[in-house]
Amino acid sequence: MNVKHYPIIIERGENDAGEVGFGGFFPDLPGCVSGGDSLGEALRNAEKALVLHIGAMVRDGEDIPAPSRFGEIGHDQEVDEVLRALVRVDVPAKWVTVNVSMAETLLQRIDVTAREIGMTRSGFLMEAARRMVEPI
Repeated sequence: MNVKHYPIIIERGENDAGEVGFGGFFPDLPGCVSGGDSLGEALRNAEKALVLHIGAMVRDGEDIPAPSRFGEIGHDQEVDEVLRALVRVDVPAKWVTVNVSMAETLLQRIDVTAREIGMTRSGFLMEAARRMVEPI
């Protein structure tokens, strides 16, 4: 795996009901966004969004851009910027398809949980496996 750290810009926003939330976008990866009700939630969701986005790019054979440095990223006056951070991602060399067996009820629970948190089954299983193999 190739570890990269992509800059994210977190901005404050307000919905039609006046509730404040946070959204994040990766300047190097158009379309890769995250959000949350709190700054912490937006950052946690940013990691998930980045993993899924990079994974889809690798799977589709797209070139993965190099991360920009903070100094290379301009400031947009229309963005209520709250934070700039780096988000870590393991860029796989390639994707492989695997066949696994498990109890049908467990698979159903995985699918329900993955949908509830906005992930695919593959993304969910990959994240669960990553958490088990990475040192704490």
